[in-house]
Amino acid sequence: MPDQAAGSGHRPAPVHTDPDDVSLLTALSALADPVRIQLVRELAGSDDWTRSCGSFDVPVGKAALSHHFAVLRGAGVVEQRDQGSKRVNRIRREEFDARFPGLLDLIIRADAPG
Repeated sequence: MPDQAAGSGHRPAPVHTDPDDVSLLTALSALADPVRIQLVRELAGSDDWTRSCGSFDVPVGKAALSHHFAVLRGAGVVEQRDQGSKRVNRIRREEFDARFPGLLDLIIRADAPG
């Protein structure tokens, strides 16, 4: 039986936006926030599906963190799935890079303070 079975009772599965359906303005807006930049940078340094939402050291509460992940999902930057009681994440690098070549690299390696 899969971990993310429908009707598991705790929360709905996350909805993802295909990067091909994202405008440049939406992508730039999603990546303009310092907290979201930190999330993307930390995810970029982690293996896919190894980081749960609660594993990020960001200066926001749970509700705000959920909002930031929803914005990143809506911009096609991250994908999430439930594993047991945790929601784990990965950057959709291949798909996002196909739509916006080089944008993630600029965000990830920028040395300007956030």
